[in-house]
Amino acid sequence: MLVRWQHPERGLISPAEFIPLAEEMGLILPIGHWVLQEACQQLCRWQDQFPQAHALTISVNLSAKQLLQPDLVEQVAQVLQTTQLNPALLKLEITESGIIQTAEPTALLSQLKALQLQLCIDDFGTGYSSLSRLQQFPIDTLKIDRSFVSQMHETSENAEIVHAIISLAHNLDMDVVAEGIEVAEQFARLKALRCEQGQGYFFSPPLHAAAVAALITQSPKW
Repeated sequence: MLVRWQHPERGLISPAEFIPLAEEMGLILPIGHWVLQEACQQLCRWQDQFPQAHALTISVNLSAKQLLQPDLVEQVAQVLQTTQLNPALLKLEITESGIIQTAEPTALLSQLKALQLQLCIDDFGTGYSSLSRLQQFPIDTLKIDRSFVSQMHETSENAEIVHAIISLAHNLDMDVVAEGIEVAEQFARLKALRCEQGQGYFFSPPLHAAAVAALITQSPKW
């Protein structure tokens, strides 16, 4: 879940526009906690509404500033306890740059992982993490940044980068999510490269809760 802002005058505002401002104004921490709480509660509602979708998961982005909170693990544990959500169905997404800003990233990620949730590195390939450190982290999923996916058709080099990231993830026993899939050609190429999951406008634009419920109802997966 990456929150959007429905502004009364400007309409739907992208997180790329207001999240940096929220960080600058010191609002990102309460916003982040609210998003985590709402996401877990909403997934519980969907599970009650659709028992057949018991394996449905939800992903929540954590900002770099959230990772610096000394009580972050306690906050996440409290939300899980309050909502009674199965921790295995919660995926926390963190960026490479966010990990690097953390004083002891391995310890923090290990403590979060001990809650039995899933950890994902978002926008992989755009940060500065070293491969030697990557294998030390208890990461479940690498998310390929949309900039690589969108350029797969332009040069063979971009396609090879995507292939290399997928191979790296699999060699480290991680699965892969490709971001920014917009056309059938991208979907087909990623599927051929054994990319397990994808997200983007090819599947659906961002939806509000009621529209997601309708989508779950129509899904043949269940």
